[in-house]
Amino acid sequence: MKNLGNLMKQAQQMQAKMGEMQAKMAEMEVSGAAGGGMLQVTLNGKFELKKIKIDKSLVDPEDVEVLEDLIVAAFNDAKVKAEVAMQDEMAKLTGGLNLPAGMKLPF
Repeated sequence: MKNLGNLMKQAQQMQAKMGEMQAKMAEMEVSGAAGGGMLQVTLNGKFELKKIKIDKSLVDPEDVEVLEDLIVAAFNDAKVKAEVAMQDEMAKLTGGLNLPAGMKLPF
C-alpha cells in the first residue's frame, strides 16, 4: 500500500506540473512567416491566431490566391513551431520520458 500512496502522490505532482505547463503554453506566442517574411502570423500556445502582419506589396486585388496561400503557409509554420515548443516543455515535465507513438497528453 505504501507504493500505491507514493504513486498517487507522484500522479498529483505530475498533474500540478501539467497545469502549470498548460498555463505557460497558453501565454506563449510563436510567429510563423511566409513569402520571405513579408507575411507573418503569431499564434499562442493554444494555436489561436493572435496577429497577422502583411507587407503592403503583397496586397493585389487581382491575385488574392497568392495572399491566401501565404497566410496558410505562415500559419502552418507557426503551428509547427508551437508544437515543437510544447514537445520541449513536455520533455522537461516528463524528464525526457518518451510517450508511446500516438499517445499525447491533453493540452
